[in-house]
Amino acid sequence: MAKESVKARDRKRRKLVDKYAVKRILFREQGDYLALDKLPKNASPVRLRNRCRVTGRARGYIRRFGISRLVFRQWALEGKLPGVQKVSW
Repeated sequence: MAKESVKARDRKRRKLVDKYAVKRILFREQGDYLALDKLPKNASPVRLRNRCRVTGRARGYIRRFGISRLVFRQWALEGKLPGVQKVSW
């Protein structure tokens, strides 16, 4: 589990990215790079890190489900993920 402060920081950054998304697009289309530079540093989507929604783990992230490989395996074995089953041949 990631520290609560790390999870909170990530949530805060995601809110900022959403808040300034339209402005970023407009400034980039207009070529107004000075205005783009004045936006908050954390408003850039590059500063986001994919994190597991359950544990906050940053490594082993599975985009399709939005969770880490560990949570994915646990939920898949418990049958909590529809359409996912263990393969055997």
